[in-house]
Amino acid sequence: MSFHILIFPALRSKMKQKALKECDYYTSKYAECASGRTISIIWQCRKQAKELNECLHQYTNDSVLEEMKKEYMLQQEGKGST
Repeated sequence: MSFHILIFPALRSKMKQKALKECDYYTSKYAECASGRTISIIWQCRKQAKELNECLHQYTNDSVLEEMKKEYMLQQEGKGST
């Protein structure tokens, strides 16, 4: 089986979990703004949504995923040589 089929989804999930943990402050600010709103979230919480997305993007981009892949491969090579 291919590396991407087995590992890629797990690494992507790990990346998302880390991003949510690191951006918890912005997630809380957005949730607080959105509380009790419906359609007005779009314009009332625009600033909070932008801040949250900017934070999440720091931890969920292609370069971060590639780095995680490299780290995983190095760990696997280390396990194989012992």
